[in-house]
Amino acid sequence: MTASASSSSHSPSPSQSPHGSARILPFILDLVAIALFGLAARYAHQSPDMPFNFLGWLSTTWPFWVGVLLAWAILRKDAVRGFDYRVGAIVWIFAVASGLIIWAIRHAAVPHWSFVLVATVMGALLIFGWRLIASFVRK
Repeated sequence: MTASASSSSHSPSPSQSPHGSARILPFILDLVAIALFGLAARYAHQSPDMPFNFLGWLSTTWPFWVGVLLAWAILRKDAVRGFDYRVGAIVWIFAVASGLIIWAIRHAAVPHWSFVLVATVMGALLIFGWRLIASFVRK
């Protein structure tokens, strides 16, 4: 085997590269998915105390982003599989759990069951939804 053949057989593909877009793109898309959830939630539930503006959106979104960040910190070694539905499931669980727990702490109350249901379903639709679209695009 020649040196060039040997080195090319061991060079990482873009999806294996630590700096490749395949490692960072799923993380960014998860953040965007949760950002869209926060945007829809803030639009639907705007009030004088929490208006539909950037700070209102950020206040709604950041607790769920905490979960995305925690999940990706734990999954860092598996980031190359970020498009995988199993990774999405972990991100989804962490995002929803952290968002609802932080909401409960901030409001000193248990979230209403309808909020739990909507956050869970919308989180799943958005986090798994982009993965479904990506699975068709990547084929």
